[in-house]
Amino acid sequence: MGFFQAPMLADMGWTSTTFGLAIAIQNLAWGLGQPVFGALADRYGAWRSLAAGGIIYALGLFIMGTAETETALHIGGGVLVGLGVAAGSFGIILSVFARNVSPENRSIVFGMGTAAGSAGMFLFSPLSAALIANFGWSHALVLLSALMLIIPVLAIPLYGSARDARMTQEAVEQTIGQALSEAMSHRSYLLLITGFFVCGFQVAFITAHFPRYITDLGFSVNLAVWGIALIGLFNIFGSLASGVLGQKYSKPWLLSLLYIGRSIATAAFLLLPPSPTTVIVYSIIMGLLWLSTVAPTNALVAIMFGTRHLGLLGGVVFLSHQIGSFLGVYFGGYLRDTTGSYDTVWWLGVALGIFAAIIHMPIQEKPVDRPAIPNAA
Repeated sequence: MGFFQAPMLADMGWTSTTFGLAIAIQNLAWGLGQPVFGALADRYGAWRSLAAGGIIYALGLFIMGTAETETALHIGGGVLVGLGVAAGSFGIILSVFARNVSPENRSIVFGMGTAAGSAGMFLFSPLSAALIANFGWSHALVLLSALMLIIPVLAIPLYGSARDARMTQEAVEQTIGQALSEAMSHRSYLLLITGFFVCGFQVAFITAHFPRYITDLGFSVNLAVWGIALIGLFNIFGSLASGVLGQKYSKPWLLSLLYIGRSIATAAFLLLPPSPTTVIVYSIIMGLLWLSTVAPTNALVAIMFGTRHLGLLGGVVFLSHQIGSFLGVYFGGYLRDTTGSYDTVWWLGVALGIFAAIIHMPIQEKPVDRPAIPNAA
């Protein structure tokens, strides 16, 4: 989305705050929709959720591409795109994986699923930039809208629900209310929710504002295109490595190392003299750390509570991620307009990364202690 900011603002006369609010709303709608679509996918099957997501996403991009008012931008690029992404996001995909592979392979497969999303980021970054350059931002969004309509077709094989899957833990049959009550009283789950807030703040800020930040430094937008593409490319390797390491070593400690690594890399990037080399190196390092948090985070939820309500409970964790995304994107645009610089948000992200590293250390990687729960109707 960050590639659309500069041409859209130049064409429409809007500010970074206007664009930032639209993407912030998008992230919040994504987060709010994730537990809802996750619960629906748990009950009725992932295909229905993914099909709805592709259609809603396509409609949102179309409205965003044809928006003539800020309200239309916020509805299309904000609410509808956010809900569309929520219906097909990691929580739903990884829940399907979790229910159809053994626990011994779950973290690795989560890494593979996350890496697939990273491959999309790598491919669509230069594609989006090329469409904008050749057709303008408005037509580019309309063309991308049409591409989203292939999602319902690709998702057809994922028609089963949680009850149909091979690895669902049927020994404990809970209602949605029982599952939420149990999770929200579990200390390690609450710490995981808090930590994932930081992940959302960091990655959404970079996704939305990195191209503008690079041009603020005096470099060509093409350098930002390569930077975002490299984040996507190296996130493939980072996600796969995270899945493998999470299968062998402590997931809470792995998450702590990932967050502290982000803070160290970002601090170095800000303190070193800006150059194309530092941008490329930072993009590669952040790519390795980018969504490497997703596999161990979702794997911990599955370990704690099983897979029966994983779409729902993983969605609640992701809601926290998206609240962080909302704040990172919005304050990025607001502070850029009011102070003329992104520096404050960058350094806040560094501090939050250190905080996240600390709070992941006490998380216990084990199933929740469960008294006998009466079967739900």
